[in-house]
Amino acid sequence: MLQITQNIRDGSLSVVTVPEPLARPGHVLIANACSLISAGTEKMVMDLAGKSLLGKARERPDHVRRVLQKLRSEGILQTLAQVREKLDEPMTMGYSSAGIVLACGSGVQEFKPGDRVASNGPHAGVVCIPKNLCATVPDGVSFEQAAFTVLGAIALQGVRLARLSLGDTAFVIGLGLVGQLAVALLMAQGCRVLGTDPDSAKCALAATLGADAVEPHLDADRVLRLTRGLGADAVLIAASTKSDGPVELAGEAVRQKGRVVAVGAVGLNLPRRPYYFKEAEFVVSCSYGPGRYDPEYEERGHDYPAAHVRWTEQRNMQAVLDLTASGRLDVRPLISHRFKIEEAEAAYAMIEAGTQPYLGIILEYPQNPAPLKRLELPAVSGVPKPESIGVGCLGAGNFARLALLPAIAKDKRLQPRIICSAGGLSAAHSGLKSGFEAATADEDEIFKDDRVSAVFVVTRHDRHASQVIKGIRSGRHVFVEKPLALTVEELIAVEAALSEAGSTGSAPLLMVGFNRRFSPAALRVKKFFSAVQEPLTVMIRFNAGEVPSEHWTQDEPTGGGRIIGEACHAIDLAACLAGAPPVRVFAESIGGLSSPRITDDQCFITLRHANGAISTVAYLSGGDKAFPKERVEVIGGGRIAVIEDFREVITCAGGKIVKARLGSQDKGHRAEIEAFASAIADGGPWPIPWEELRAVSLAAILAVRSIREGVPFALDLAL
Repeated sequence: MLQITQNIRDGSLSVVTVPEPLARPGHVLIANACSLISAGTEKMVMDLAGKSLLGKARERPDHVRRVLQKLRSEGILQTLAQVREKLDEPMTMGYSSAGIVLACGSGVQEFKPGDRVASNGPHAGVVCIPKNLCATVPDGVSFEQAAFTVLGAIALQGVRLARLSLGDTAFVIGLGLVGQLAVALLMAQGCRVLGTDPDSAKCALAATLGADAVEPHLDADRVLRLTRGLGADAVLIAASTKSDGPVELAGEAVRQKGRVVAVGAVGLNLPRRPYYFKEAEFVVSCSYGPGRYDPEYEERGHDYPAAHVRWTEQRNMQAVLDLTASGRLDVRPLISHRFKIEEAEAAYAMIEAGTQPYLGIILEYPQNPAPLKRLELPAVSGVPKPESIGVGCLGAGNFARLALLPAIAKDKRLQPRIICSAGGLSAAHSGLKSGFEAATADEDEIFKDDRVSAVFVVTRHDRHASQVIKGIRSGRHVFVEKPLALTVEELIAVEAALSEAGSTGSAPLLMVGFNRRFSPAALRVKKFFSAVQEPLTVMIRFNAGEVPSEHWTQDEPTGGGRIIGEACHAIDLAACLAGAPPVRVFAESIGGLSSPRITDDQCFITLRHANGAISTVAYLSGGDKAFPKERVEVIGGGRIAVIEDFREVITCAGGKIVKARLGSQDKGHRAEIEAFASAIADGGPWPIPWEELRAVSLAAILAVRSIREGVPFALDLAL
C-alpha cells in the first residue's frame, strides 16, 4: 500500500510503499477511500523538518534538555547514535480519513467488515485504528465529507468549551479549516458569529457559511460596536501562529466574565489587564475531546460512561457525521483541491510554495487494491554471508533499531531475512537500513519463511511468551528481549513447549536478552572473583528514572510493570555475579499517603541464591536522570569490586585499589548476539542455561507478588 511519510532529518516528504497492517485486538482495519490534509498542522511539521539542527533545537528546547541529560549519563557516542536514529525515523502524516472496514480485531463488536467509517487514520491505503477513534458514516454522507470528521470534532470540542447558547455571540479568530468548521457549527447552534482572518478569501468563505460579520483585521472596537458595547460572549481562537496577537485580541473583544477558548496553536502570553478586569476565563481545548491521549480510552478501548462524560472524542466525531447527514453541516464548500494518493507530493509542494489559495485538500485512494502482506526490499550490496543463520525479527521499535538490529547486521553468521512490525512502516524503514530482504506486518510471514532459522522477539512484553512458544514449536531458535514472561502461567507454557520440542530430539535454543552479564565490566568482575569459594554479597542500584504511570510498560497486562520489565536485568546480573540462580525472593516498595500513583518502581528486592550468596536490587525511579543509572558492588573473600554505570570497574584486594576505565559505555548488547550466534553455529551449550533463565524470570514475577502480599517466596525451580 502507499503511505505518506515525512523525514525529520532532511525535510523530504515521500509517498512510500509499505506492507499492510493487520487488525490488532481492540482495533479496526480500514481501507481508506479519502483523507484530508490538515494544511496548517502538517505544514508546521514540514517547516520544522526543513530546519537545520540548530533550528530544530530552538523549536524544541525540551528535546535539547533530554539530549544534554543523555550526554551526561550515556556519553557522546551513544547519544549521537540515538539522536541520528530518531531524526531518521519516518513520521506519518495525516489524522483525518474515511473508508471501509476490512476486519475487526478481538474485542471489537461495534463495527463489522463492510461498514463505512471515519477515523483519525493517517494518509495511507490501509490503517489500523483503535475502536474508540472510529465513527460510523451515515447513509448519504460521502467519503469526502466524512474525511472532515476529525477536524470537525476538533472544532466541535472548542465550541462545546465555549458554553454558548441560542442567541449568544461568538467571535472566531482564524478562518482556516478548523475556524471555518467552527463557524458552521456555531451557526447550526443558533449563535451569532463574527470572524476574522488576514486572508480576505477565507473571510468571504465564512460569510457564505452564514457568519454575520467577517472581515480581515476585525478589531476589538468593531466587535464592541457589533455587540452593542457588550463584547463577544465567547472567543474561539482557531489561528496557528507563535504570535500572542490572537490572545491579546481575544482579551479585548470578549465580554466581562466571558470565555476565550484556544483551539489552535498560538502564543499563550496572556495580557493580564483585560483578562483580570473582565474576569474572563481562558481555556485550552485538547484536540477532539475527552479521551484524547488517554491510553485507557484510546489504546485499551475503555469508554467513559455517557452519564459522566457526555461528549467523548468518539461521540464528538459521531456528532459531526450526524450533523453532516442532516444537512446542518456542509463541508463541501471547504474542498479546494483533490489529488490521487500517488500525486500527494504535488499537493504538499503546492502547500509549501503557497502560490495558489488552498483550504480543504482531499487525497483519494484506489478502491480494491491488491493486498500487500510482504514487501520485498531492495537487495543490499555486499558479499552474501556463507552458511549464514537466517534471521526473522518480530518488532522494529526504538530498542530494536538502536541495539539489536545493528548487532545482527554486524555478525557475519547472521543473515537478516524478514522483519515485522505492527504497522508495517517501521519494518520497511528499519529493514531497509539493516539489510533485511523483506518487511511485513504479519508475523506468520516470518514463520512461513523456510530460510528463517532464528527468530528475534522484540515486541511489547505481553506478546513475548506466545511468540517464543510459536518459535519453539516451529523448530526455530529464539532470542527474546526481556522479559521472557509476565506470569507464572506463561513461564510454565514456555517450559512445556521446550519439553515437547526436546522430546522430539530437536530442541531449539532459547535465549533471553539479559545483556549485562555479557558486558566487559561484568566479565571483568566475574574473573576477579573466580578464585573465591565462599558465598558473595551483591548490591545493584538502578537509578531508573521516572516513567509516567500511563506508559504501556507500567500497565501490568501489557508491560508487566518495571520490575518484571527491567529490574529483571539486575536480578540476572546478580545471579551471574553470585554464581548461582536465586531460590528465594522478598521485595518491598515505598508507601504512605504522599506516595505517587506507581510505587513498584521504587523498591528493594532481596534474593538468596542456591550457593548461599545473597543479593539486593534497589530499583529506584525517584532520582534524577542526570545521575549515572547503574552501580554494582560485589563483596566477598576479602575482595570488593564496583561497576560504575558500565564505564569503569574498581577492584580492591590485598590493600590495593585498581580503577579501570572501559571507554564508552558497553552493556553487552553486541556480545550477547555473538554468544547467541555462536551457540547456534557451533552447537555448544546455551549462553544462559534454562535453569537460570527460568529462575530469574520467576524471581521477577514473584518479587511483584511479594510486594503485594508482604511475604517472601521460595522459588520452585521445577515450577
